[in-house]
Amino acid sequence: MIRRKIARNQLRVGRTRSRQWRVRNMTKKSDRDQIRRRNRKVILQALRRCGPQARIDLGQATALSPATVTAITSDLLDEGLIEGIDSEDTGVNLTRGRPRSLLQLCSNAAFVITVRISVNSIALALANFAGEKCRSKFVHFDSSTANAENFPPILLSAIETFMEEANLEKRQVREISVAAQGVVDLRTGEVVWSPAFAGRNIPIIAELRRSFDVNCLLSNDTNMITEALHWLEPDKYSGTFAVIMLDYGVGMGLHLNGELFAGEHGSAGELGHTNHMPGGALCRCGKQGCIEAYLGDYALIRAYKKMSESSDPKAILPDGATSEELFLSAENGNEHALKTLKDAGIVLGYAIARILAILDPSRVVLTGQSVRAYQFMEDGLYQGLNDALVENLTTKFQIDVMPWNADFIHRGLVAQAMERLDNRSPKSTQVEPTSANNDKLMEAPL
Repeated sequence: MIRRKIARNQLRVGRTRSRQWRVRNMTKKSDRDQIRRRNRKVILQALRRCGPQARIDLGQATALSPATVTAITSDLLDEGLIEGIDSEDTGVNLTRGRPRSLLQLCSNAAFVITVRISVNSIALALANFAGEKCRSKFVHFDSSTANAENFPPILLSAIETFMEEANLEKRQVREISVAAQGVVDLRTGEVVWSPAFAGRNIPIIAELRRSFDVNCLLSNDTNMITEALHWLEPDKYSGTFAVIMLDYGVGMGLHLNGELFAGEHGSAGELGHTNHMPGGALCRCGKQGCIEAYLGDYALIRAYKKMSESSDPKAILPDGATSEELFLSAENGNEHALKTLKDAGIVLGYAIARILAILDPSRVVLTGQSVRAYQFMEDGLYQGLNDALVENLTTKFQIDVMPWNADFIHRGLVAQAMERLDNRSPKSTQVEPTSANNDKLMEAPL
């Protein structure tokens, strides 16, 4: 009897140890796989950022061992994601004697379509696996009538036509990445509210996935500017920084502790619709006193034209001529124009003060069409900043003023899309190129 109990106990111990051994080995394998995926991603990003490189240069750029570089690049060659070329093929004589063997991304391995939705406009662009823009197009739609019923067909038709014009088959596209003005919901894939639409809760992602059967994601447009800056200058734009876009509205993108921050639903950073003055100027969102109601382009025009703060923003149609008149008047010393822009600067200073007090960023980047007038807002900005914060909180950050470039949004979308592609398995990334189609595609004008 005692012997049987001992045997049973020994059996239980053996089974427990066996399970523990399997768990440890599974964990080790999982860790190895994770490290390998990370190293694979690092190599792909190095080739995308720096162009063709020899294996030894890849090792120096990524701090990976020669054996690791050789193993991973061999897999990538087999998968058709990279290809070997001689240095003389690049047009650059890197060394004397025999040409060096370089590796570069296979640009036709996968394609990404980026979509920017703004007032009256759908901006489409195509990027290859190297992250290069191959083609772009603008499609007009009427924001004053666009809603949840009629906009999705407009968007689908625009993308389908764009792909046809690029001689691109659906199977070659691995992601459609969308950025929109306004409040977006990452969980539902909807634009909750945007000046680009007359209605609310516009379905975007579900319709795209149903029609194209690819990975589709929705983002706020200013978040993508933030992502683009981090990709283009990671040493400068990393850690914690904020991007404020002064344009048709006021948007903000946040990079917190090395990561883009969009919040639980994707609507973090709605700085323009936080309140500046309770019961104040009417905002386009329908509320009163929003920061945007003092800083958006319609708000600047409303103040410059001496219109009532209760004037409906929808009745104020900003155009280049009116904004140009305001800026030129300020440049020519017009006192009212100067006061309009200084007052806007004060509001901006209070807005930045909130960001500094809560997030403590190293940099705040200002961009958008209205930064052209920054020189006339600057004194007001620092006045508002100093009024709102104690002195030691106003000296620990830097303001970068960046001229507006709409391509930032496309670059941010591509940077995120490529990172997702690099994280996926080879089967979900690789595409069998169709030479005839791809030859026509790369010849297509930008």
